[in-house]
Amino acid sequence: MVYLTRVEHFNAAHRLYNKAWTDEHNNEVFGKCANPNWHGHNYELHVTIKGEPDPETGFIFNAKTLGDLIKDVVVEKVDHRNLNMDVDFMAGKFTSAENFAIGIWNELQPHIKKRGSTMHCVRLVETPKIYVEYFG
Repeated sequence: MVYLTRVEHFNAAHRLYNKAWTDEHNNEVFGKCANPNWHGHNYELHVTIKGEPDPETGFIFNAKTLGDLIKDVVVEKVDHRNLNMDVDFMAGKFTSAENFAIGIWNELQPHIKKRGSTMHCVRLVETPKIYVEYFG
């Protein structure tokens, strides 16, 4: 089994806020991330797929094609957008890094599967100190 990872970058804003809680409780739990004027991140997205190399190309998946797919399916929807307000696949969801990684997986997985490969992992780096990984 061979693993191929493609890395892409984008910027997005969001707010961590539970409407069922008071402003004070939201601030206690989420701190600056509960700012009513939003906050943003310079995200780094790692998408890893797995498979066996094709004997004719040596590839499990063309890396350029994977990059184009990530850009078309995810980056174009989220780059310089507000995750709480502008991103269809995050509508009605809490915009934590964890839920965002799951949403990205769900957007990409059918396209990867349709092309005969298997998703392995989505790693979403939110800050130099925080990242999440989702393995489906």
